[in-house]
Amino acid sequence: MKKLVIAAIFSTALIPNITLAGNPHFIGPITAKFATGQANPGSVDVCWKEAGVGNNQSINYLASAQTATATYVCVNNGGNCPAAANKVNVTGPVSKSGSFSSAKNGSINACLRIEPPSGEALDCPGQTVTLSEVSYSGIGVKDATNNIEKMSVYIGGNTLSKTFMSCGD
Repeated sequence: MKKLVIAAIFSTALIPNITLAGNPHFIGPITAKFATGQANPGSVDVCWKEAGVGNNQSINYLASAQTATATYVCVNNGGNCPAAANKVNVTGPVSKSGSFSSAKNGSINACLRIEPPSGEALDCPGQTVTLSEVSYSGIGVKDATNNIEKMSVYIGGNTLSKTFMSCGD
């Protein structure tokens, strides 16, 4: 009987530690902002902090936008849009996955970059296919390892958009 009581006390003492180590949760807001630089125009960096994932754990994430719309136009060598109505609108979900390690503190600060839908369907003989404008809505991140997710919130609406150039209609 004495061994049973000691085992029960020992087991009860371990339960809070197990519970605390397995409590993954996002901390603060998910941020989404347009990436800087010319290499990836229209790309968005989705950033987050998650805690409670355990020490030295590899966690799989998926950053996504439920809807992304990109408008591509043809631009001539002079940097202008031709008089022809050569443009294409592409809409669909976009996502990027990645794995990150929690190290010794049980938390992860990370970012993944989502790209706009491709404009490869636009044919511009002798001209350059150029991203004219892009918008994203329903941006969020999912911890695929622990099956939890969080959406980003924008002040004044739920769409992140940017116009790079306007060719008129």
